[in-house]
Amino acid sequence: MSDTIIGIDLGTTNSEVAVVHEGRVEVLEIETGTRLLPSVVGLDDAGMLLVGQPAKNQAALYPERTVRSVKRRMGSDETIALGDQHYSPQEISALILRRLKTVAEAWLGKTVMRAVITVPAYFSDAQRQATREAGEIAGLDVARIINEPTAAALAYEAGAEQSRQLLVYDLGGGTFDVSVVAMEAGVVEVRASHGNNHLGGDDFDTLIIEHLLAHLQQEHGVDARQSTAAIARLQRAAENAKIALSDRPYANIEEEYLLEKDGRPVNLSLELARSDYEAMIESYVEETLEAMHTALSDAGLTSSDLDEVLLVGGATRTPIIAQRLEAELGLAPRGDIDPDLCVAAGAASQAAVIAGAPARTVLVDITPYTFGTSAIAELNGQFHSYCFVPIIRKNTPIPVTKSEVFYTAYDGQETVDVEVYQGEDPDALNNTQIGKFRIEGLRDAPAGNPVIMTCALDLDGILSVTAREKDTGLEKSIRIDRAVAGIEPQGIDDARQRIGRLLEGETIPDGDIGASADQPTGKQAADARALIDKAERLMENANAEDREDLVDGVEQINEALTAGDAAAVQPALEQLSDLIYFLEA
Repeated sequence: MSDTIIGIDLGTTNSEVAVVHEGRVEVLEIETGTRLLPSVVGLDDAGMLLVGQPAKNQAALYPERTVRSVKRRMGSDETIALGDQHYSPQEISALILRRLKTVAEAWLGKTVMRAVITVPAYFSDAQRQATREAGEIAGLDVARIINEPTAAALAYEAGAEQSRQLLVYDLGGGTFDVSVVAMEAGVVEVRASHGNNHLGGDDFDTLIIEHLLAHLQQEHGVDARQSTAAIARLQRAAENAKIALSDRPYANIEEEYLLEKDGRPVNLSLELARSDYEAMIESYVEETLEAMHTALSDAGLTSSDLDEVLLVGGATRTPIIAQRLEAELGLAPRGDIDPDLCVAAGAASQAAVIAGAPARTVLVDITPYTFGTSAIAELNGQFHSYCFVPIIRKNTPIPVTKSEVFYTAYDGQETVDVEVYQGEDPDALNNTQIGKFRIEGLRDAPAGNPVIMTCALDLDGILSVTAREKDTGLEKSIRIDRAVAGIEPQGIDDARQRIGRLLEGETIPDGDIGASADQPTGKQAADARALIDKAERLMENANAEDREDLVDGVEQINEALTAGDAAAVQPALEQLSDLIYFLEA
């Protein structure tokens, strides 16, 4: 290659950068453990610039000096306040691009001057030009702007020679578009697109926020809309709940001391069921399906003409999305590349072609089977005691953890037999039973007592299955070694090596643009996130006193991170770690 051109996905919620190195696509780590850079820009107490996770960490406390979702404003004439100054959307986006440029330069060990940047297929000319200008402000020569569905198709289908008709369903944080893509003889062509540049995961968050505001009004008689800080905290809580509901049937939303009423603290404590959340977003999902049919019609195709359906964007992890698409099109969407990363990977592939080098896509390891259990349900017009209920679906990237809720069948049911199956047939008896266990001593309750089943599959092919009575925490589990035994051992080893090479050598120096030397390191931030996640899981079953201690520990860490005080972060981490160790002992 004459030079290295990087690929960038400039997203509404998160952004990523990728390069092709020795023929392999690498989506680069922003800091240890994550390839996602939150598309958030802010200023700290001293007026220092924060880009990415540090800016997102402070958003709940200082929304007035934090900017999110700038992509929705690209192509507009509005200005954005940041501190005492106002900036164009291009300038704010340039700060994000500059951070990605720095990450790539640190990884490559040389200066990067050129980039391929992706945009939604439904972006207007003005929005595309604004994106190009943002790149130029960031010090990048924008070699090409390509459509996100084109990039996604490159990531999924790099090297494929046969002609294919693809439908790319792209639902990100702030934009949605659906594109019909034709691939033939190495050419990727977008045949038709339709969408909405103001529909995405942010709108899903807003619906949850409205639900929380209504709850606060009903339970506490307060209108949290009057508090900018409270709204920012609710926004963070809503986003976390949305993410949790992608893998679990319920999410607990807890915000201590959200605001005050008559001098007393108002605390938010609410459980949100996935079914209720999916009911909230139903109209938005329907809008995306209407856009899908419009794109198919514009391309002169029907669903039967499609070969594959590809999912792009983090919001597609919402289970109802894949379910509705499969019901409408008769095709199960592919999920063997991370929907958050495939656009950046495709952009890097195109960048390599422009630079004169061939590229191929690296796939993460996946499960070749569907894992699930059985339940009484209707099958072929008759009730059947062994209907297969998928929990982890075929082609899901691993490691992965998924949960579903089931209900007791009759009053006073004390035991539940959990049978674990592997296969694709709707009749569980036609699949392979790979494990079985019983949970006993359920509480004396009417029929409909919820029991949550969780399946966790790790990189070594070990499946752990847990059944837990929701209201009491009573649980039983089983560990199934080599659940993916259908893969040849050499194939498993090769997949591990590919993953290892992908991760090797990608650690980026800690800190963000303009970060001061005494701010928390990337490792501290990663440790904090891991501990907070573990603490939040423990809260579900902890008693009131322990739960209060966990909340205090989490708040101390968040306050230290937000303040950028590295000296305060470490003792807070150690204190929460000791508490978790005590509770788990």
